[in-house]
Amino acid sequence: MELHHEFTVPVPVDDAWHALLDIERVAPCLPGAAVESYDGRTVNGSVKVKVGPVTVTYRGTAVFEEQDEGAHRMVLVASGRETRGQGTARATVTGTLTERDGGTAVSVDTDLTVTGRPAQFGRGVLAEVGDRLVGRFASCLEERLAARPAAPVAEAAAPPAEAGAAAPPVGTGAAAPPVREETEPLDLLRTAGLPVAKRVAAALAAAAAVALAAVGLRRRGRTRSGRGRKGARR
Repeated sequence: MELHHEFTVPVPVDDAWHALLDIERVAPCLPGAAVESYDGRTVNGSVKVKVGPVTVTYRGTAVFEEQDEGAHRMVLVASGRETRGQGTARATVTGTLTERDGGTAVSVDTDLTVTGRPAQFGRGVLAEVGDRLVGRFASCLEERLAARPAAPVAEAAAPPAEAGAAAPPVGTGAAAPPVREETEPLDLLRTAGLPVAKRVAAALAAAAAVALAAVGLRRRGRTRSGRGRKGARR
């Protein structure tokens, strides 16, 4: 399916271009996304998607096939697979940045293919989810671009050690490894909003009703066939 989204950020186009290529900086603006490594062209990471009570994790790579700084155009090809299932996701994302009224207009075209649980929602629901995600991403990006790095605080000078005082032990233990925070999954139903969630719930309810009806017809067919066999024996 093909999706189109647009958003604006109140910074010059060159600043927006470099910000969007700073993957580690903008990744927290994407719900459910976690970056494991980035070498300037290839991104390795994962995306968690929650569909009702079920959480699906896609792990894969994204490669910048094009980074045209002069035209402010980038093409990203991403692919991933469920870590505990057969579902897959593949997307070709083309982003174009244009100067507009002192700010930057970002146009995003996505060619998306999804299999597995999220595919049950169809293009309409995924498009509305995309609209909301792009809005949240744009707001988060604007906040990060507006934030200025805090000035480094000078370390206070250590007081001179008293005569005869024992020096603190050095190298008595290894430094604790950094703790990686758990990534919150992207909740499709919550992100879609109440109207879309109602449509999804109705579709799921209809599918469940059809499934139950099919099971009922099978049971009736088996019961009738059993009665017919008993009658024939009599």
